[in-house]
Amino acid sequence: MEHSDDTRARVTGPQPPITTTVAYDHEWAGEVRTAVRCAAALLALLLCIDGAAGSLTWWRGLLWSALALLLLLVLYPAKVSAGDGWLASRRLLRTRRVHTDLLVAVRPLDGVNQRLVLRDLLGNRVEIDPEVLVRNPALWHRLDDGARRSLAGGTLRCGTTALDRLARRLDRETALGVFRASGLE
Repeated sequence: MEHSDDTRARVTGPQPPITTTVAYDHEWAGEVRTAVRCAAALLALLLCIDGAAGSLTWWRGLLWSALALLLLLVLYPAKVSAGDGWLASRRLLRTRRVHTDLLVAVRPLDGVNQRLVLRDLLGNRVEIDPEVLVRNPALWHRLDDGARRSLAGGTLRCGTTALDRLARRLDRETALGVFRASGLE
């Protein structure tokens, strides 16, 4: 007979691996809504102006709709997610994934839009906006953990300066947020 306080050792198999959660860009849905609103506002503006001028036809309406759709495609943000050892960026038609524990290069691209280009040992390449990492510390921690493993494994040869600069920026933003929240600004 077995009692509820039975203290005999139970034989169990190997423990299943601990599943880690996936970190997402929490502001992605808001950015999508903003892109849709901008495209809809452009379409409404063009249709109103063309209608007020009296030159609105079905083919001009189709042309304005195509222009608004083009604006939507340009403004549509990438959805960035990260898990244990990987980071992915999903656009409308394509998902790119990089193994963060096999990184070989991390390079910043300066210009109108700042981008961070990650390349891994398998030839995969992902471009992300560094602002996404600043707004979502969980994504940054996933990337940072993988980059540290790459550095320890000897695969990360280029980009530690860019990662350090991004880490300092993230620390500065976090400290400013704490100061604002506590009223010490």
